[in-house]
Amino acid sequence: MPRALLLENIDPVAVDLLSAAGYEVETVRGALDPADLSAALDGVDVLGIRSKTQVDADVLARHPGLGAIGAFCIGTNQIDLTAAAAAGVAVFNAPYSNTRSVVELAIAEIISLARRLIDRDRALHAGTWDKSASGSHEIRGRTLGIIGYGNIGSQLSVLAEALGMRVVYYDLEDKLALGNAERCNSLDELLERAETVTLHVDGRGGNAGMFGAEQFAKMRPRSLFLNLSRGFVVDHEALRDNILSGHIAGAAVDVFPEEPREQGDEFVSALRGLPNVILTPHVGGSTQEAQYDIGRFVAGKLADYTRTGTTTLSVNLPAVALHGSSADRFGLLHHNIPGVLARVDALVGDHGLNVDGQVLGTRGQIGYVVTDVNAVLPAELLAALRELPETVRLTTFR
Repeated sequence: MPRALLLENIDPVAVDLLSAAGYEVETVRGALDPADLSAALDGVDVLGIRSKTQVDADVLARHPGLGAIGAFCIGTNQIDLTAAAAAGVAVFNAPYSNTRSVVELAIAEIISLARRLIDRDRALHAGTWDKSASGSHEIRGRTLGIIGYGNIGSQLSVLAEALGMRVVYYDLEDKLALGNAERCNSLDELLERAETVTLHVDGRGGNAGMFGAEQFAKMRPRSLFLNLSRGFVVDHEALRDNILSGHIAGAAVDVFPEEPREQGDEFVSALRGLPNVILTPHVGGSTQEAQYDIGRFVAGKLADYTRTGTTTLSVNLPAVALHGSSADRFGLLHHNIPGVLARVDALVGDHGLNVDGQVLGTRGQIGYVVTDVNAVLPAELLAALRELPETVRLTTFR
C-alpha cells in the first residue's frame, strides 16, 4: 500500500479520506525538525504538514519517492516550492478553508481592543472593580485600514462595513473593492487615514520586515494595530516601543517570528505583559470548522492527484485536469522544452496505442501532460517514457 505521513495534528477527516483512497496513514502530533523528518520519510509517498515543519531541498533530494505534499494551512513558505517542482513533487494547500475563522477573530479583536476588554478582564481577575468608560469606544463610524486585500482581507472588509466601519485598503495588485471600501494608492495614504490597521499579507520574502518603526510612526495617534498574517512581517520591538509610548493604543498579534514547536513549550516575546495587547498562539484558523474543512480539502486534492493526476490548485505545478477515463492513464512531468508532447504521442503510437484524451499545461520550467490511452500501458512504453531526457517524473493511474 502507498504510505501517507501526516504531521502537526491534522484533522482526522484527512486520515479517513486518504485511507479510503488506499493509503496506509501514519500520524504524528507535533512538527519534525529536518533530521527527524528525513528519517520519517523513508518509504512515504505523500506528506501532510502545517506551518511548523520545514521541507527544504535537501529533504526532497533524499526522498525521490515522495510524490506530493499537502500544506494543511494557507501558507507554503515552509516548503521549497522550486525544489519540489524540479523534483516533480506536487504541493497543495488550503487557500480558502479558514478564511471565515481568521476574519471572525479579527473582528473580535478589533472590538476587544476598542473597548479595552483585556485590561478590564485582567483587573477583575486580580480582584479590582474598574467600571469606567475611559478609553472605551464603539467601532461604528471608525476607519479600518486593511493591508492585503486577498481572500481574508476582502471578507473582513465586508463584515467590518456591515458593523458600520468605514473601510480603506491597500494591495500591491489592483483588487476590486467590495461594498463601499476605498482603495488607497499607497501604504502611507492608508496609515494616514485609518484608525485601526490590520495586516493580511502573504508569506512572500519581499514582505519580511515590511512594518516597523517608520510605519508605526506614520499611523494616527492612539490607533489600533493587528497582525494575523505572518510573524516576520512586523518588527515587534518597534511595536513594543509604540505601545509603551502610547502612540499605539492597543494591538492584537496572532503570528510571531519565532514560535514554539510543541504544545507547552515556553513562548518568548517582547510583547508579553503589555497593556491592551492580545496575544494568541497562531490560532487564526484554529476552529473546528476550519480544521475540518482544511483536512477535507487538502486530503481531497492529494487523493485526486494520486488517483487521476489532477493538479488543479497546486501551488507549484501546472494546473491540469483530464476528465473522463479510458483503459489506462499516465502523467508525465517534464522539463518545459518544445517538442515533448510530439515525442510522447509518437511513443504511444509506436507501441500500438491510441490517445483517447490528453491535456498539457506548463508553468515556468515544468510541463505536465496527462494522457488517456485505449489499452493497458505496456511496460516497454513506460520504460521509454522514463528514458526521455526531458522526463522529471512518470506516474500511472488506473
